[in-house]
Amino acid sequence: MLKRILIVLAGLLIAALVAFFSLAPGYVETALNPLRMPEDGWPVTGRAESLHQRLVIGDLHADPLLWDRDLLKRSERGHTDVPRLLDGNVAVQVLTTVTKSPRGQNYDENETGAADNITPLFMGQLRPVRSWFSLRERALVQAEALQEMVDRAPDRLRVIRSRQDLARLLADRADGQRVLGTILGAEGGHPLEGDLANIDLFHDAGFRLIGLTHFFDNELGGSLHGKGGTGSGLSQFGYDVVARMMEKGMIIDLAHASPQMVEDVLDIDGARPLLSHTGIHSHCRTPRNLDDRLMQRIAAKGGIIGIGFWSDVVCGATPTDIAGAIGAAIALLGEDHVALGSDYDGSVDAPFDAAHLVFLTQALLDEGLTEQQIEKVMGGNMMRYLAEVLPSQSGENGA
Repeated sequence: MLKRILIVLAGLLIAALVAFFSLAPGYVETALNPLRMPEDGWPVTGRAESLHQRLVIGDLHADPLLWDRDLLKRSERGHTDVPRLLDGNVAVQVLTTVTKSPRGQNYDENETGAADNITPLFMGQLRPVRSWFSLRERALVQAEALQEMVDRAPDRLRVIRSRQDLARLLADRADGQRVLGTILGAEGGHPLEGDLANIDLFHDAGFRLIGLTHFFDNELGGSLHGKGGTGSGLSQFGYDVVARMMEKGMIIDLAHASPQMVEDVLDIDGARPLLSHTGIHSHCRTPRNLDDRLMQRIAAKGGIIGIGFWSDVVCGATPTDIAGAIGAAIALLGEDHVALGSDYDGSVDAPFDAAHLVFLTQALLDEGLTEQQIEKVMGGNMMRYLAEVLPSQSGENGA
């Protein structure tokens, strides 16, 4: 009898664990990435629909690789997957690997040594054990997951590593092929684990963009949300990383960088960073949005600024609010330096998912932007920037 009871209890425990590991990560993702789109969406005119289908659309930041979904399948969770991105007419999507997030994460001040939110998430998702306790391996596991999806569906999904890859993708799409190009990035330089040799390792794994910091100070320097709230500038290791990235033709992302770190990078001869996902501080006064003067300095160096879709950075939760932030960015930076930086699936809300980007095209028309300005913001500026900064060939260094 006791043996039978133990067997039953063991079976119940196994069933409970299976249910937990199967369901809990999905509940977390749904809670952290709410979609605030009305059931019937927003009205779209024939003019907006026609314009949208002619656009070459790109987005500088999304985090679906964090959630261990098969992105080749349409999901009811989150904001993005390959079918929805293709439905939204997206040509190029930057996908970043998130590897660490401090417990109690906020826009004001976070401790580098705070407990990490991503470790239990990776354990709960049953990701490879090597990724549980190494930030480097955590980034590489996400890169490998993306490559595995590309290998299964090369007709629908590609990783862009060079200008040549980008040109080929855009030519194929112009010929009518429904294929999505992705650029692999890292949200923060902490997966380098203080070792410059990991730049080469990440480059070989397909990474072409690295954000220097995330929500906490790291070995490269200060975060916009780090200790003291303002953060220090580049460390010596940070300078070494930036130099090596420039040698490799990798894109420097200043999202989440402290003001002093931004200044330090911009003072480096030849550096041409971007800021992938943000709002405009004078339009939406929040500590998440960098000072306008620094945004202007990024634009003056030939960089682009990706405007986010979530309420914290645009001070509203509708397509009209995003369009207003984009209008403010154009007024501040000029129409050649503004792009999209949704932060889809990045533990943020969104008023529409990737399949319904036409709502933003309509809102930009309603905002009074010209069709030429909309073409630039929705992807033209991003494609021009990528064609100028990516390595010429997949194995070559940048200019």
